[in-house]
Amino acid sequence: MSALVALSAVPAVAAPVLAPPVRPEDRAGDHLTVVVRHAGPGRDGTYELFCHPAGGSHPDAAEACRALEEHTQWGRDLFAPVAPGTTCTMLYGGPATARVTGTWAGRGVDAAYDRSNGCEIGRWDRMVPLLPKLGSAA
Repeated sequence: MSALVALSAVPAVAAPVLAPPVRPEDRAGDHLTVVVRHAGPGRDGTYELFCHPAGGSHPDAAEACRALEEHTQWGRDLFAPVAPGTTCTMLYGGPATARVTGTWAGRGVDAAYDRSNGCEIGRWDRMVPLLPKLGSAA
């Protein structure tokens, strides 16, 4: 019997194989990056949100995912800007801005938010808790 045949007759002992760590871009489900500026201490920052299952660095990932799911409707862009020509109250809600990018419900998201008038304040407030809750308009 040759040495090669003898070696092939011995069963191999399989070492356990560990999966590589999951990178954010490899996770299944919805993923959003939220960048908040000028909203105040404890609110400004960059947050990652994963849904299905909820996770990431967002301060309230589970509630943000629940609220997004609740407001998602077929054929309606949850992140759509205020329609051109909309009449808005001239209220100023402060200097806070936010940018939301990523994927939601299988579609790309790239949305900007501010609080420059009543329509924009309402649009921001509809995205709470994805965006931080802020006080009433000044």
